[in-house]
Amino acid sequence: MTWTAPTIDRKHEPYLGDERTMLEGWLDYHRDTLLLKCAGLTAAQLKTPSVEPSSLTLLGLVRHMAEVERWWFRIRAAGQQLDDLYCTEASPDGDLDDIADADPEADFATYAAEVEAARKAAANLSLDRTFIRRRRDGGGDEMNVRWVYVHMIEEYARHNGHADLIRERIDGVTGD
Repeated sequence: MTWTAPTIDRKHEPYLGDERTMLEGWLDYHRDTLLLKCAGLTAAQLKTPSVEPSSLTLLGLVRHMAEVERWWFRIRAAGQQLDDLYCTEASPDGDLDDIADADPEADFATYAAEVEAARKAAANLSLDRTFIRRRRDGGGDEMNVRWVYVHMIEEYARHNGHADLIRERIDGVTGD
């Protein structure tokens, strides 16, 4: 079964605009790029690892980015009390690792819902709004929403590079 990609109207990143327009435009560009890398593939292809010994897959990347969207925009920046989507204490990297029985249709729907929820959570937050990111060692770092946008753009850019290589390995498709 092939995952049916939603209509992806990837727009070029903005060349002009205020800071939020630029940050949101670049982030949306990278969100759509990840979806384009997955379009037209079967469930088995979406679960195909990059190259041994790595277990990284396109579906794992989509699940990871859903988790990251939730984590940074909703839990951290907006202060919502939410559970992780795929990661558990028993499987802290469940988003990336636990895909053997994963349902791509459900995971892509979850991703789309998390992106929309992240947009809504961030819409009314000032870029200067600060929050404390608690660390495992008990300490914390003060951050602002602006940092979250920049980090998310970086995170997508890095993982879209992974997606490029995985997609090329699967069926030879290249390009951005």
